Amino acid sequence: MQNTMKSILVVDDDQPLRTALKEAVTRMGYEVQVSENPVEALKKMEQTDPSMIITDMKMPRMDGLTFIREIRKKSGDMPILVITGFATVENAVGAMKEGVCDYLMKPFSFQDLTKTVQAILSRRSGRSHDVITKNINMKNILQLAGSVAASDITVLLLGESGTGKELLARYVHKASRRCKKPLIAVNCAAIPDNLLESELFGYEKGAFTGAVEKKIGKFEMAQGGTILLDEIGEMSSTLQAKLLRVLQEREIDRVGGKEPVPVDVRVIATTNRDLEKEMSEGRFREDLFYRLSVFPVELPPLRERTEDIKVLSEHFARKFSGDLKKTFSCFTDEALDFLRSRTWRGNIRELENSIHRAVLISKNGIIDKDDFMLQQRMTQSPAYAGSIRDMEMDLIMKTLEDTKGNKTQAAKLLGVSVRTIRNKLNAQGKNFPTA
Repeated sequence: MQNTMKSILVVDDDQPLRTALKEAVTRMGYEVQVSENPVEALKKMEQTDPSMIITDMKMPRMDGLTFIREIRKKSGDMPILVITGFATVENAVGAMKEGVCDYLMKPFSFQDLTKTVQAILSRRSGRSHDVITKNINMKNILQLAGSVAASDITVLLLGESGTGKELLARYVHKASRRCKKPLIAVNCAAIPDNLLESELFGYEKGAFTGAVEKKIGKFEMAQGGTILLDEIGEMSSTLQAKLLRVLQEREIDRVGGKEPVPVDVRVIATTNRDLEKEMSEGRFREDLFYRLSVFPVELPPLRERTEDIKVLSEHFARKFSGDLKKTFSCFTDEALDFLRSRTWRGNIRELENSIHRAVLISKNGIIDKDDFMLQQRMTQSPAYAGSIRDMEMDLIMKTLEDTKGNKTQAAKLLGVSVRTIRNKLNAQGKNFPTA
């Protein structure tokens, strides 16, 4: 059956490999466009709006890293798979830092290509811009967000961590006139203050030690589109003042730049902090708050929208079952009662992780209450029965396989510390290579 994805763009100057890739991707059920060089591909990208790009790293007219950066300017969240030879594997690792989803070393099998492509597109489909809800308050919020999307009004999204603020921001962007341009997300809490300015506004060559070439900042990357400033409440007062100027003047100053650069960008900001309290205690600028909160929206926590737990759980179960090549039939009534009884301090993000764990250990496509209990047992210290130890280790190993050996990601998914995973692996003499 033909896949509903629009197309995959294959970029490679090697004609035999390009043809082989086209045939392989077509056999997967996707439409395929091909280009023999990055310059041609960038033009075709605008014409065909591909769902994913597969590209070589060493090509004429433009090198792979430059090509990837140009893709990011046009589409900030485009999935990219890099094909690389041994000689350019270092560049492939560098490409991962630019947001590339994955890379394949030559030679690779059709099975390797199929598995990687489907995993990337499955993750992308899991990040749907559709907000799933049956809650009347959320429906009202979506209606308001849809109304404001047509304008360029700055939007401030408030709410606890994990309530879906980024998803709502993408919903607004996709419903706006800027939807064909990139949405660039910046996590203000994850970037140190001394780096955030250059990350947002870019810098000129020679602006500071190590600035060996000009770097375009996130605001310029989002030109014509939307910039999402996630956790704006974590921004330092110095940067708050500079951001206020950007919002007022619609121009940015690169670090080390001699003149301002005009930007046409819609700003959406999110925070889980009480900004009014932050203002009263002198940690957040009042003038910036009023500039950001032209259209404030507060998302309710999951405990106030319990009617959404079933529909969200089923959505996540279908998503992760597809990722893990497992079947999903239903939740038992006991499982749903258990899910509804939880407080979900981590909100939808915590629910999603719990469903992921349950799918990993569920059998016969039915998720029962017992499938949620193992995570609680893992955080306790008493000795376990052998069957529990076996189930626990099976879950750990499956999660490590799912995260390609990344113990930090696995620990986050399992809701335990990295030390807990290491200790349990050592206790049973198990080992899993770190990614």
